[in-house]
Formats: sequence, structure tokens, C-alpha cells
Amino acid sequence: MMEAHDFTLPDQNGKMHSLTDYSGKWLVLYFYPKDGTPGCTLEACAFRDASADFKNVGAEIVGISKDSVDSHKKFEEKHSLNFPILSDESHSTIEAYGSWNPKKFWGKEFLGVERNTFLINPKGEIAKEYKNVNPLTHTSEIIADIQAFQGV
Repeated sequence: MMEAHDFTLPDQNGKMHSLTDYSGKWLVLYFYPKDGTPGCTLEACAFRDASADFKNVGAEIVGISKDSVDSHKKFEEKHSLNFPILSDESHSTIEAYGSWNPKKFWGKEFLGVERNTFLINPKGEIAKEYKNVNPLTHTSEIIADIQAFQGV
């Protein structure tokens, strides 16, 4: 397995988070394009609603986008999010995880954040990568994978 890339980024409250803060736990590290957009809101609310299920399998949830700390704070408050969302305005962590790529929207090509998730095991290794996920079914898929890794 590949080792996860370290990061140190501020959350919606300005508190710094690093990969090492989660050592010894399963970490669901998800990258999303933009606060408040329909798909990103669906995904964040799905993680929020499944937070007890993630706790039951010993997993923490952390979201990352290039939006500002202030934007994240508004997004958290509007949707009662119950996990850290980290601001990576320089998109260096997003790039390190291969989630900063060319995208097309209305015929225009630009660089942006892909909706990808990384399941990081308690040793800090990437156990599984999920590319271009479906926000509606994503949480149950991750929980099932964690349980399979744990032999449950």
C-alpha cells in the first residue's frame, strides 16, 4: 500500500489539522470541488448523516476543498456539518493526492478539484481510492470497505 501524503491545513474554525492527528484511526479523506454546490452539499450531508456509522467502525471524516476558511464556516453552519472541512487554497494537498485535474464545464476546460476520496488505514497508508464518486451511495460503500478490511 502507498503511504498517504501528509498535510497541515486549517479547518472551518481555523484549527490546524495534520495527517498525524489521525494516526491509529481510519481516516476518510474526501476532496470536493466547491462549498454550497448541489453535489458537494449532497456529499457533505451524506457524511454528516452517516457520522455515527463511521464512528462505529472507528473512522474519522475530513473534507478538503480549495475554498476559504470563511466559506467553509458558512457551509458548515448552513448544513450543520459535524466534521472538519479543511481549506487548501494553494491546492498543494489536493495536487499531492492527484485530485487537481482538467475539467470541462459548458465547453470550457479548466483545472479544478475532482470529487475523490481516500480511505487511509490506521498505519497512514492509502487502503483504497474512490474516483469521481456518487455522493448518494458513497458513504455506505466506504463503511462496507472498512468493515471488510477489519474482517467484520
